[in-house]
Amino acid sequence: MTTLSRSANIVAIWISLISNLFLTGIKIIVGFLFNSQVLIADGVHNAGDVIATIAALGSAQVAKKPKDSDHPYGHGRAEIIGSAMVAIIMLFAALFIAYHSIESFLHPASEASYIALIAAAISLIWKQWLYLYCMHYGKKENSKSLLATAYDHLADVYASIAAVTGIGAALLGEKYGIGILSYGDALAGILVAYFVIRLAYHMGKDAVDILMDKMVAPEKLLDYEKLVFSVPEVRRIDRIRAREHGTYVIIDIRVGIPAHLSVQEGHDISRKIKQTIMEQHDDVQEVLIHINPWYEEEDVQLMVE
Repeated sequence: MTTLSRSANIVAIWISLISNLFLTGIKIIVGFLFNSQVLIADGVHNAGDVIATIAALGSAQVAKKPKDSDHPYGHGRAEIIGSAMVAIIMLFAALFIAYHSIESFLHPASEASYIALIAAAISLIWKQWLYLYCMHYGKKENSKSLLATAYDHLADVYASIAAVTGIGAALLGEKYGIGILSYGDALAGILVAYFVIRLAYHMGKDAVDILMDKMVAPEKLLDYEKLVFSVPEVRRIDRIRAREHGTYVIIDIRVGIPAHLSVQEGHDISRKIKQTIMEQHDDVQEVLIHINPWYEEEDVQLMVE
């Protein structure tokens, strides 16, 4: 990732942070003034987003540090840690929303407000834009922390849709005397919690997979193999492994080349393999290659067997 790309990522996260601070204030103030449970819950969720965005910002700053003697593979996994923290915060926010929404059914339905509806609608439009903005740069630069922030905004989009629907239903219930619709606000809060928990689960699972060095997708590995075999001197692949390390991929390969070749020739072949893969895959930052001797008799023996 270039310095310019990292700067764009950090700018995107700062925009998210300032937006979350502003929306948190609007939702909590309006929610308390007009007694909207879903808006208060959504505001608390946004407060969690502020913490999550700060975590993403911090991890992005660490991830951009160059390699050093203590971290020879770079600091890319800092973004994964930030992503995991966002998932945990989202989970706790969802449980908070669910608890207060369920509790609302135990009390008389509160009076709905058009101002609360407008606040929820503003949040919906704003969060949809933030989601698209962060997702665009997150995918463009393969930034895990920015993608996590984008998915966090998507959870807020769901929350705002539920809030708009719930408050709107409550207003209709009051206007036409439909009692069940008066609890639309609380019901929307439960729906919000479900979507947020679902997003937190998938985000957390992805972060854990990377931290546990899970292999990249099989189709990606197959593409790497084809590129290795495109180097004429390669006779076999004894082992190939690849794992994500934050914003980039590290590949570990053992290949067999004719045993009669010199050490210099083996070194040149290794460089050619590395160059071939990295030219086709911008996200590959390191290719570790071990050369094994290959003898023609081995293939002859295999054919006989």
